[in-house]
Amino acid sequence: MDGSGLPEVRSTCAYCGVGCGVLLRPDGAGGLTVRGDPDHPANFGRLCSKGLALGETVGLEHRLLAPRAFGLDTNWDKALQLVADRFSAAIKNHGPDSVAFYVSGQLLTEDYYVANKLMKGFMGSANIDTNSRLCMASTVAGHKRAFGTDTVPGTYEDLDEADLVVLVGSNLAWCHPVLYQRVIAARQARGTRIVVVDPRRTASCDQADLHLALQPGSDVALFNRLLTRIHQTGHVAPDFLDRSHGYNEALELAQLDDPDETGLTPDEIEAFCDLWIGTERVVTIFSQGVNQSSSGTDKVNAILNCHLATGRIGRAGMGPFSVTGQPNAMGGREVGGLANMLACHLDIENEAHRSAVRDFWKAPTMPEEQGLKAVDLFRAVERGEIKALWIIHTNPAATMPDADRVKSAIESCPFTVVSDLTARTDTARLADVLLPAAGWGEKCGTVTNSDRTISRQRAVLTPPGQARADWDILAEVGRRMGWTEAFSYKTPAQIFREYAKMTSLAVAFGKDLDITEFSDIDDAGYEALSPTMWPTTSRNSNGRFFGDAQFFHPDGKARFVPVTHRSPKAATSEQYPFLLNTGRNRDQWHTMTRSGLSPRLSAHLAEPYVEVNPKDVDRLGIGAADLVELNSAVGNGIFRLRITDTVAPGQVFAPIHWTGETAPTARVDALVPSVVDPVSGQPESKAAAVSVRRMNASWYGFAVSVDAVSPTAEYWAMSKTAKGYRIELAGKQDIDDWEQKARDWFGLPDAVVTSIEDPKRGSHRIALSDGQRLLAALFVSRQPITLMRDYLATLPEVSFHQILSGRSSTASEDCGPIVCSCFGVGLKTIIDAIQEKRLINVDDIGNALQAGTNCGSCRPELADLVTEHSKLKRKNPKNCLQEQ
Repeated sequence: MDGSGLPEVRSTCAYCGVGCGVLLRPDGAGGLTVRGDPDHPANFGRLCSKGLALGETVGLEHRLLAPRAFGLDTNWDKALQLVADRFSAAIKNHGPDSVAFYVSGQLLTEDYYVANKLMKGFMGSANIDTNSRLCMASTVAGHKRAFGTDTVPGTYEDLDEADLVVLVGSNLAWCHPVLYQRVIAARQARGTRIVVVDPRRTASCDQADLHLALQPGSDVALFNRLLTRIHQTGHVAPDFLDRSHGYNEALELAQLDDPDETGLTPDEIEAFCDLWIGTERVVTIFSQGVNQSSSGTDKVNAILNCHLATGRIGRAGMGPFSVTGQPNAMGGREVGGLANMLACHLDIENEAHRSAVRDFWKAPTMPEEQGLKAVDLFRAVERGEIKALWIIHTNPAATMPDADRVKSAIESCPFTVVSDLTARTDTARLADVLLPAAGWGEKCGTVTNSDRTISRQRAVLTPPGQARADWDILAEVGRRMGWTEAFSYKTPAQIFREYAKMTSLAVAFGKDLDITEFSDIDDAGYEALSPTMWPTTSRNSNGRFFGDAQFFHPDGKARFVPVTHRSPKAATSEQYPFLLNTGRNRDQWHTMTRSGLSPRLSAHLAEPYVEVNPKDVDRLGIGAADLVELNSAVGNGIFRLRITDTVAPGQVFAPIHWTGETAPTARVDALVPSVVDPVSGQPESKAAAVSVRRMNASWYGFAVSVDAVSPTAEYWAMSKTAKGYRIELAGKQDIDDWEQKARDWFGLPDAVVTSIEDPKRGSHRIALSDGQRLLAALFVSRQPITLMRDYLATLPEVSFHQILSGRSSTASEDCGPIVCSCFGVGLKTIIDAIQEKRLINVDDIGNALQAGTNCGSCRPELADLVTEHSKLKRKNPKNCLQEQ
């Protein structure tokens, strides 16, 4: 059965906070076909490269299929009783604050709700925090300071109706491609102008009218200058000033700030101010470049101050807009998933709010103070204060700042539980108990996207092995700890009804969150639930907040927050002269636990890299294809050099995605110190002082293999291919017997070996087979090695001596590194088409090859190739990563 006759099921994408609707159909062999849902209001059928490749990520080869306790498979009864007993004992012997949950924006709202209820209402601690702390906490804090609640004012429709879109610390083209294409469509339809505020020149600059490459962390100085100019030009909205407090104080500090701190010219600053002030329909989109800062909350409020001062908020085509990074970061915020809040946007330190939540849950106790935020939580683990820790669907041993220290802390915890899809993560390998959880496509529930739209995730596959839904696991632990009635859930619909009813508390306290109309939704209604934006009351018929200048502080007024520029805590020095910025690749997500399973997503940028400006490259004496070592005060890493002027001199950039499973010495967060915003507790992941130097390797290698490997080398990086894996390697120690080393690394002691070796030149090429089929091949040289890597990664069925040549006998067989992941179009294919067919723009490339015609996130790269093609003297453009 191929599944073609099965009905499509409406669900929601597993990745970012855009919340794209997808149509899923099982293929009859355990996989899925995936396409965009044309009726979903978030994407209207469009998907990015990651969404299109979801069907490639649901295989079982990586899955955890049974509970494990202390390294041995066990059953659910024993595993959950062990968890319940150990958490109960910790609370009894050391108090409720001796236990903690660290959860994730990958949880569904129903999962999040049960976890929050269990920890805060029944275990009696607020020590439940989430990886959203690393993503959106500064936005939450800024919203609450200005509005009185964590309220996103606008909707995606504002992007369609804006005349100016300002992207602040957001590479929307790569990180939220569907929204970026919506902005580009508005540009084509109504002439919407685009400004990018970012130290780096990113793909989002491709269509920008203005790129402000400000100094890292200087956003407050820029928006304080904008507020000053708003006042000077008389564009203040009197009705909003009447409905607010603190304008004069905010303006006074803004006027004292020095715009020169931005590093921008006066002309650039004034051009931006004139454009922003002169365009009523302006949307300011901000993301991690704002949030991940020791002054992130102040940056958020500097932006909000400008929109409040002009009244450009809550009306069509205008307002501040935070775009979230995870599929349910918003849902987690709504049900109190952060350590400093209660469910329904209520405040943990407000006695009336606590009492209302306690009474609603019929809870035995409620914490009276905020719990430990992420960085503080793992410091408490390190100090031995946390006796039992439960980590759910996240990988803090790789993603927390000062990651090596966090890894050691988790390892030292007396009892650690990890719920996940796989045992193959840095964190899962530290667990005492591993619990197999159902994944995307296997579980049912709801998620909330960046514009407050609640959508269903639906199951179309059976959970493999003994995997169970997270809400079910958590609820059973609650029952085993003695709270049978409170956690007697049988279905996610039952949990959703309880949560919807609970939002009546928010309504009673005059807050924003209201989905009470779903309090009595039946199971059939829940199953059929279509995308719904909250609040569901008629009060906000246009879906927006604050256009009427009514806010959620007790007096109904907004707050201008006086802020002043503060530089990043990380200061460069003679020892650490570079400032490291971190972020995402176009086709990967977080630590690649899901996206890294897709061969086509892994083909775009297959190796961890660091971007360095050509001037710094010349000064450091490093060159193309070198490996470089980055060192900071807290850690180190090894990355492939990428020479580019998209970063300024003195700044470097590296992506966040690699872990101990895929590149152990390229874990970026091992370099990032645990500096946090004093208000939000969000780490400053965008600024770490580092040194850069060439790695003095004695050998370099490239390998392909049918199976995954874990070589013993100072540097290795592995990525998925259609037939196996490709691996980059380098080492500082000479190896005497390369054939034996290859057998050991690939786990092939009895393989047939074909080799070509020249020990005097340090050249070793070794193919391992079963006599008929290639199982692995290793290429070693004293210098970075030039091969047709993308061709070899296909494990071609040619003679082993042809394999060892490292080249295809037919040039057409090597399309080069993938540029367009949606359609699998390679670099060399594109260059050949540009030259041979005389293509002169990106649309021509799309017509000829389809590249760039789906999510559009590769279009900036295509534009660069069109510009450069006539100047090419060889097949590979200068900025390609060692190909490669």
